[in-house]
Amino acid sequence: MSDLSATTGARWRAPRTGTLGEWTYRIVFSIAAPHFELIEGPPGSPWDCTTGPRFHHLGFWSDSMDLDRTALDGVGQTVFDACPLGRPFSYHRIDSIGANIELVDRSAEPGFRTTWDL
Repeated sequence: MSDLSATTGARWRAPRTGTLGEWTYRIVFSIAAPHFELIEGPPGSPWDCTTGPRFHHLGFWSDSMDLDRTALDGVGQTVFDACPLGRPFSYHRIDSIGANIELVDRSAEPGFRTTWDL
C-alpha cells in the first residue's frame, strides 16, 4: 500500500478479512479511480503471496459471465472459478499480458460499491 500511495497518491479504505472456501484472505481497495485492489492469501489460494508481491489481475464487470468466460477461454484458460463457491467471479490467465483477467458478474456491482463506499 505504501509504495502505491507514494507513487500514485492512492488513498485506501480500511483493509478487511474475508473467507472463500477454505481460504482466509486480506483485501483492500483504493478510494478513488483508478481503483487498485490489493489482496493477500495463504499458500495454495488464488492469492498465494509466498513468492512475494506480483501483479495478479485486471478486473472487469460482466453482463454475461457465460459468454465472457467462453470468449476468454478461447485466448487463455480458466485459472479459478469462484461461482461454485457462491461468489460471482472468475480468473482467466492471459499469457500475453502476464496476468489474469477477472470477470465479475455485474449484479455484484451495487453491493461492491456499497461495501467499499465507492
